[in-house]
Amino acid sequence: MTLISDGGDAPIPSLSGTISPDEVNMDLTMCGLLVERAEELTQLYADHGNWNDVKNIWFDERLSNRSTRGSSQKIFRVLTSRFKNAPTTLPNPSLLPQVFEQCETTRDKAQILYLYLVTDDTLVRYVVTEYSNRLVSEEPKPLDFSNETLLNILNSLTYSDGSSFDYAESTTERWCEGIRSVMREVGVLEGQQSVTGGTPSVGTVPLLVAMDYSYETGDEEWIASPRGFLYLFQPENRWEELFDRAASTSAWEYLELHGDLDLRPTEKPYSWISRGGVS
Repeated sequence: MTLISDGGDAPIPSLSGTISPDEVNMDLTMCGLLVERAEELTQLYADHGNWNDVKNIWFDERLSNRSTRGSSQKIFRVLTSRFKNAPTTLPNPSLLPQVFEQCETTRDKAQILYLYLVTDDTLVRYVVTEYSNRLVSEEPKPLDFSNETLLNILNSLTYSDGSSFDYAESTTERWCEGIRSVMREVGVLEGQQSVTGGTPSVGTVPLLVAMDYSYETGDEEWIASPRGFLYLFQPENRWEELFDRAASTSAWEYLELHGDLDLRPTEKPYSWISRGGVS
């Protein structure tokens, strides 16, 4: 039996030429994934149910240190943007504390938060998409995050109005540092000085989030282009292994259809969160 798929490479369409300049920002220069602070914010949101209360508590706890007030405001704005703008194809931010409880490592949590970053930050999504397509195309050193390669990719961005990417050199270089920091946290880059990376290993919990996100984002042919795997730079020759790992849990199962295999959630996507985990 074979898994239902068209068997072909299916890279994500480039965002170049499709986005307007006002969709792009340099928020990544202010903060990366900040796993511990993101965990704190989502726990507060789960406890209180609205972002106004979260904001008041967040800043009340920081009043004693005025020097960090401005920094905290920026971090709060950027991090909460990722959660407030999260698509329904990702877990509701109020569920993230339950998700994080099931993670085995900080990297697991970072890979989950990374999906919120990619879906919220258009510039990050553009760059991640370009790298994903380089990997699919089997280009030499597809995950080279040096300034030279990053700048080439950024400078290739054309907006929907015909204008081009245009930020100050110093700001752009800080942004490049920011994307490398994110890539270190999710396991693409190893070590503080490395700029060339590889495909990261994916823990069980981020695997299930990436699976459910791919299923919710795609159409009936989602399995030929699993968006979560592509964002996490998983090459096609690893997909079958990842599908099998997901199907070995209680969250996903293989179904036989006319001699072929289809892969589906055992219940609704993300229902495993409310069940208290996977086995």
